[in-house]
Amino acid sequence: MMEPSITSRSSKTKPAIFEEFFGLGQEETASPFLTPSSRKWAAHLTLKAALLAALLLVCSFVLSFFSSTQALSSLVLVFVYFLAGVPSLIESIEDLADFDINIDVLMTLAAFSSVLIGSSLEGALLLVLFSISGSIEDMVSAKAKGSINHLHKLSPTKATVFSSDGHLIERSVKDIEVGTSILVRPGEIVPLDGKVIEGVSSVNLVHLTGESLPVLKTIDDQVPAGARNLDGAITLCVTHTAADSTLTKIIQLVTQAQEAKPKLQRWFDRFSRTYALTIISLSAFFAISLHYILSIPFLGFEGSVYRAVAFLIAASPCALILALPIAYLSAISACAKKGILLKGGVVLDALAQCSTIAFDKTGTLTTGELTCTGIKQLSANEAHWNENEILAIAYALEKNAVHPIAKAVNSYASKKNITSASLKEFKSVPGYGIQANALFNNKELSVFMGHPEYILPHVNEEQKQQLNQELDVIRREGKILAVLMIDTHLFIFTFEDVLRPHLKDTLQKIKQKKQWKLLMLTGDHENNARRIADEVGISEYHANLKPEDKLNHVSELAQKGGLAMVGDGINDAPALARATVGICMGKVGSGAALDAAEVILLHDNLEYLDWLLRKASQTQAIVKQNLFIAIGAILMASIPALGGLIPLWVAVVMHEGGTVLVGLNALRLLKK
Repeated sequence: MMEPSITSRSSKTKPAIFEEFFGLGQEETASPFLTPSSRKWAAHLTLKAALLAALLLVCSFVLSFFSSTQALSSLVLVFVYFLAGVPSLIESIEDLADFDINIDVLMTLAAFSSVLIGSSLEGALLLVLFSISGSIEDMVSAKAKGSINHLHKLSPTKATVFSSDGHLIERSVKDIEVGTSILVRPGEIVPLDGKVIEGVSSVNLVHLTGESLPVLKTIDDQVPAGARNLDGAITLCVTHTAADSTLTKIIQLVTQAQEAKPKLQRWFDRFSRTYALTIISLSAFFAISLHYILSIPFLGFEGSVYRAVAFLIAASPCALILALPIAYLSAISACAKKGILLKGGVVLDALAQCSTIAFDKTGTLTTGELTCTGIKQLSANEAHWNENEILAIAYALEKNAVHPIAKAVNSYASKKNITSASLKEFKSVPGYGIQANALFNNKELSVFMGHPEYILPHVNEEQKQQLNQELDVIRREGKILAVLMIDTHLFIFTFEDVLRPHLKDTLQKIKQKKQWKLLMLTGDHENNARRIADEVGISEYHANLKPEDKLNHVSELAQKGGLAMVGDGINDAPALARATVGICMGKVGSGAALDAAEVILLHDNLEYLDWLLRKASQTQAIVKQNLFIAIGAILMASIPALGGLIPLWVAVVMHEGGTVLVGLNALRLLKK
């Protein structure tokens, strides 16, 4: 029986099942107990309520200037306290029940205490600002929950199984045991780890291992869950259950990485608790002691209680709370205009502290696409063939294929306006190559193209020796190749990953402005990795890395100092989550990598990386300035108010003046 499904937060995403909702901690808007219309209204409900409260506060403030609308102003203010104050009040009561006195309790106490001294508008402002700040923080933190959920959706929930009587049936992957035979058709995602027992095919592992070229899988080869089968049907003998599959292990790695991620704001949390407890204790102390110390009454506008409450309001960290969010939101807005998405402002602080940048290769430093770099005839003593003639035959063989090499050949031929030759008796051997008979110059020639192992059985010993020697040279250069055989003539096509535009200049700027350490971490082969590293000017690289290997490297580097990791694939997701800052390519990036990263380059615009680093440093400087302004405003407003040197409205003006200065200073970050 199928598990009931629920509608996800977005109509464009796959519906989640009950197990995913309860087990993966999805948002309440994904609850199966909500109707679609209710779910729409429930999305970001706290932020909507905070913004509505802010609008009502403005209305109440305007109405308070007219004597005829004073009552209406007070009524509107009641709704402000209901929308912004009641949630804070409930949370504060829960915190107090757990003996946790924090900055939330301080803000709530200051806001509601303001009513006692006739400053309800000031208290409402504190509540609204605090509510907006908290709702934005909730939205940012909710993004982190998506990575594991997205990883679960990558692997199929069902597999095609051979029954005892030889028929094909679909079964849930959770019910399939080790040793079961499953069929994976061309174009399908491999649902479970398994060993090939029948068939031959190429599988795409680029987002699992980082290998830029599809890998041939034959009898007895292992195929991981999450790989995409390209061109041939294969039968697998399951070697790991769903609970122990490759994707499940990556999910566990992402979870471990997120839990081990440094808590960049832990110091601020500790400070806020100490600050809140100190201010509340001092207010209570002043309310009692000033009566005896200054010989003033307890109650009244000159009384100790009034001064203590005024101190509590003036010392409330309104500007402190806004100092960080406004600066970060301004920087985030500037980054968004450049096509850079940041998952929270603290990412900029973390990025400013980084001293090392690690890059994935395929899909990050390169576009993940191949380009044909040349065609070489194996023996110069043989009759010379025109390149256009060679391309016409290769184009005819590859024009209907989806393999990356085929796409590169087709693109190369199209640029040269080559017309494909005529073929007949066309035959494709999945995972190996293509063969046919080509009609050329009124002759019918036998042609083969594909993997060298596919061509070798059709050549003589002399050609085999020449071909093997040439292959060794090309592979040492880190290039990818394919062999074309026309009758008895051999031609080698060489291919390379395409480097991203402006990449060299970007990396050079980064190294000039700061002593950054650049390195490359890739699952691709040693030769390919070395060639790309040399081309872009990265001196240190590590190749043939599995996801857990990347995670180990990133963990070690992150412990030594701040580390930014740039990647795009599923195999990069654990490393992106564990790095101090994970940066993902938006267009080519897998869903898991997008969710695990803190920075997303929406247009794969890696050339803006240098600009992003400078913006992070500028943000950190302005945040420090804002903290200085905010603390100064608190001291200048609270101490005179406590001493009775200035009336409450002056203290409030000074206090809110600091808030305005913080906001104006932060707006400088909006500049590109």
